[in-house]
Amino acid sequence: MRIGITGVAGFIGSHLADAFLLRGDEVVGVDNLSMGSLANIEHHRENPRLRFHELDVRDLDAMRAAFRSVDRIVHLAAFKIPRYGNAIETLEVNNLGGRNVLEIARDGQRRVVLASTSDVYGKNPGVPFREDSDSLIGPSTIPRWSYAVSKLFDEHLAFAYQATHGVPITILRFFGSYGPRQHLSWWGGPQSVFISAILRDEPMEIHGDGMQSRSFTYISDLVDGIVRATDFDGMPAALFNLGNTVEITILELARLIKELCDTPHELKLKRVPYSSLGKYEDVMRRVPDISLARRVLGFDPRVDLRTGLGTTIAWQRKAMAMPPAGSLASEGRGHA
Repeated sequence: MRIGITGVAGFIGSHLADAFLLRGDEVVGVDNLSMGSLANIEHHRENPRLRFHELDVRDLDAMRAAFRSVDRIVHLAAFKIPRYGNAIETLEVNNLGGRNVLEIARDGQRRVVLASTSDVYGKNPGVPFREDSDSLIGPSTIPRWSYAVSKLFDEHLAFAYQATHGVPITILRFFGSYGPRQHLSWWGGPQSVFISAILRDEPMEIHGDGMQSRSFTYISDLVDGIVRATDFDGMPAALFNLGNTVEITILELARLIKELCDTPHELKLKRVPYSSLGKYEDVMRRVPDISLARRVLGFDPRVDLRTGLGTTIAWQRKAMAMPPAGSLASEGRGHA
């Protein structure tokens, strides 16, 4: 197949491109490089089955031209939780990007695989979350919820396009992905920031008391689930959780990462009260029920957290020590 991927130069997008190219598919990837890096797809520089376009998903005409001949579209490009601002960009990118992808697929012949997030479950205390669990979103005065709301809008819009225009859709709710090529800021998740802090002998920031829990999904497991979902044609509209079901507190995660980094200095923690983050609310537990994805897609995460973190730490040591790699941009290759 010829697969269109938005956010192809990002963490998840680049690994997904690897998987499709490895099995012989063609990939048409787009990215505006605001958060992604061409270094993530540099190893495909000479691969004729990858076509890259540097563009913004908010540009419908450019998107339509790039994806005019693809068989499926996997929409990954998004802005995440606006911890320190950018709520407008989060809402705009996620709204217009999702709408443009669905518009392109209005001919009804191309399935859209839409990346959503576990954040849509909000403050619902009823873990593990099933796909039909309620969304319990905090007040609109808290900017943190703009991400969840934008993704919920994407989901509703996708179901509406399926019902009105016959666009086949598959929505995937991701839970805490990590691994090589992850972003080295909070954008990449707490594990990324914790690894950097330990390797630099700096304190790890623990928001609140650290007893909030998460489940973390190694990138190869997540990509396996996305590939299975992209191949899936069993329903005109489908919704799946993709994640690992093992739960760990943020404090336990910090201690595990310190152990695996095996550095000589002592564990250093810096407690950061939520009040210091401005108007911000956290989610106390986030664990998926993946029984539907197991039954329908055959999705079954295989990489345990200790193993996945070990590989990730080894990669991050090298990433922090190396200068930025060269880029496809220097060749002017495949730009829209």
